[in-house]
Amino acid sequence: MRKGAVARKTKETSIEVEVDLDGSGASDIVTGIGFFDHMLDQLARHSLIDITIRAEGDRHIDDHHTVEDVGIALGQALARALADKKGLTRYADCLLPMDETLTRVAVDVSGRPFLVFRTEFPTEKIGGFDSQLVREFFQAFAGNGGLTLHIETLYGLNSHHIAESCFKGVARALKSAVAIDPRQAGAVPSTKGAL
Repeated sequence: MRKGAVARKTKETSIEVEVDLDGSGASDIVTGIGFFDHMLDQLARHSLIDITIRAEGDRHIDDHHTVEDVGIALGQALARALADKKGLTRYADCLLPMDETLTRVAVDVSGRPFLVFRTEFPTEKIGGFDSQLVREFFQAFAGNGGLTLHIETLYGLNSHHIAESCFKGVARALKSAVAIDPRQAGAVPSTKGAL
């Protein structure tokens, strides 16, 4: 059972996350931030990882702490679900079209967190959502999930499409990277013998 759960409580946020890597893409997500919930739903649906999130935060200040802390908790839950990483495919990539936008994503479930984020948004807001929080989420998610994650939007005009192509691209790459490769025969996918 490749499942992970995290409860994170600070003076700024209270977050509970559960993931099931061998799910069907079901999501039950409530952060209080509509656009963010929509993106997290996409992450679950297209990765086939079941994700449950309950988040409350100091949104009277802004959405930053809630978005970042959800990324932290979701990354930690993913890392717990991956456990020793035996049998993983490990590497994957995706080229994701979203109308006029094209985003490239590559991931290594390496245990060595690193984010390269080469995406620009033509607007500061997507509805009421601060577009710079897309990067903040992925920074927290990759850092706490132990992922080497590269996201690059090759072109695009609409900020909503750009953000959604990033989330869907990460989802599709994760789907492949966390899949069990039967040819690995339960081995850790590294010449070091550990990740």
